[in-house]
Amino acid sequence: MERKKFIQTLGIGTLGTLAMTTLSDFKKFTGDLKVQDEMMPVLFVGHGSPMNAIEDNEFSTRWMAMGKEIPVPKAVLIISAHWLTQGTKITAMEMPKTIHDFGGFPKALFDYEYPAPGNPALAAETASMIKSTALTLDHDWGLDHGAWSVVCRMYPDAKIPMLQLSIDYSKGAQYHYDLSKELAALRKKGVLILASGNMIHNLGMIDWSMMNGGGFDWALSLNDTFKSLISSGDHQKLIDYEKLGSAAKLAIPTPDHYFPLMYSLGLKTEQDKISFFNDKALGGSLTMTSVKFG
Repeated sequence: MERKKFIQTLGIGTLGTLAMTTLSDFKKFTGDLKVQDEMMPVLFVGHGSPMNAIEDNEFSTRWMAMGKEIPVPKAVLIISAHWLTQGTKITAMEMPKTIHDFGGFPKALFDYEYPAPGNPALAAETASMIKSTALTLDHDWGLDHGAWSVVCRMYPDAKIPMLQLSIDYSKGAQYHYDLSKELAALRKKGVLILASGNMIHNLGMIDWSMMNGGGFDWALSLNDTFKSLISSGDHQKLIDYEKLGSAAKLAIPTPDHYFPLMYSLGLKTEQDKISFFNDKALGGSLTMTSVKFG
């Protein structure tokens, strides 16, 4: 893939409108979402290139396996690096559209559609759970490539309801970490919460000779630091990532792809086991490192 084509994968969302689902639909869905004995896991996924949606490679193959390993969710709530808004929003339409928010890729990728349903009732329930901010129900967005490129490999039949939660780009890491804790009850109701970004994501420094694998020394070292802090539960240092030195400034020139990690960290419980997967650097300055909590 040419450099300019890869850099065009960064997409930024637009503002939507406020709407409410019907009370009867709300009661029907929430009645089905009963508290379970076993909590759903939480995933942070390094999504990388949207080509992973249609290419069989080590990353997409692992996503396919993950979809079979974990319990089948009743719904999936996705926090993607590619929906940035003022304020926090959640998709609340019956059928979210497949957003092709990139450029320069093959026609087959633009032709790909992921026709999973949404769930307005779950969106309304989630909005009612959030007390720290107003959560707007959105009918304009859909599923961007940070969302559908992953879940289309995990759940290719497109039968499971999919929703997206936006990232309020005017807020810092602590805000997103704290907000995620208000979503915790969904884990007990069969909802998979999937955060999609990349811990290390500097497209401007990509070395195209390393696109099959390899990282700059600073990227590999920082990736190890991130994994160590995640494993030890030292979340505050991850929240205060700007204090991790020059490597963090190189790895996170803008925090859009890092902020999804805050949601997965905030949802972790003391009982959750931690496992890493797709732990690989590409192009020198990008890591696909992903984490399963629970």
